[in-house]
Amino acid sequence: MTLRGAATLLLVEPETLRTELAAASGWRCAPTQDEAQKETRFIRALRRVDPDAAGLSLNAGLRHGAGAGAFVTADLCPSRRPLDRGFFESLAGQSKGTPVAIAVSGYWMRRHGADFEWLKQQADSGALAISWVNHSLTHPFSPRRPDARNYLLSAGVDMAREILETEQELIERGATPSVFFRFPGLVADPALMEAVRARHLIALGADGWMVFLPPLRPGAILLVHPNGNEPAGLRLFARKLAQGALPRPFRPIEDAP
Repeated sequence: MTLRGAATLLLVEPETLRTELAAASGWRCAPTQDEAQKETRFIRALRRVDPDAAGLSLNAGLRHGAGAGAFVTADLCPSRRPLDRGFFESLAGQSKGTPVAIAVSGYWMRRHGADFEWLKQQADSGALAISWVNHSLTHPFSPRRPDARNYLLSAGVDMAREILETEQELIERGATPSVFFRFPGLVADPALMEAVRARHLIALGADGWMVFLPPLRPGAILLVHPNGNEPAGLRLFARKLAQGALPRPFRPIEDAP
């Protein structure tokens, strides 16, 4: 890409899964194939088989992480309500640089520029260690349609636009996209899963939405919505956190696959 007039690359380190933006002039690039990289952690994670790959998945992607602790993920679906900054402040209060994966939709960024800048400030100051997860551009949803014809399975969805314009929004606003993608509603079919894999993104599911918590195990991927649409989930998260009922420590989502 061209960023501020300079040729720029979006890079992933194939063992840590960390991403960065770097000047293209500092790198020599050669073509490669997934098969040649199949022993890297990155390609192994991409090739992980979804349990519902034969049909519709209502929790598409990585549902549980590896190791101890938990992975906090926060979805910012399009919303007219303001960001619940108190949720992120409570995370930052746990320890400096608490990791959190924020699944952000392009339309949310366009409506909530000031809130996005506030989140960036939390990352830049070291209060939070944010991994930016692609949550699609438009996040289509209709309460009247069944899951099989809803979300990104809606008619007319352009997956290239849903993925790439969200990445562009993140980069233009000074953030670096991660290697993760979360499907709106967590709903996908095999074709959508393949569209995400083909763009080298790891689909991210969850152990359960915070409103309907199952018994939590180490490695739990926690999902809340601090976009103003799920106050009950945030209250439950706060209560579980105060009770010491959430697996600790909170870990970066890059450690999960």
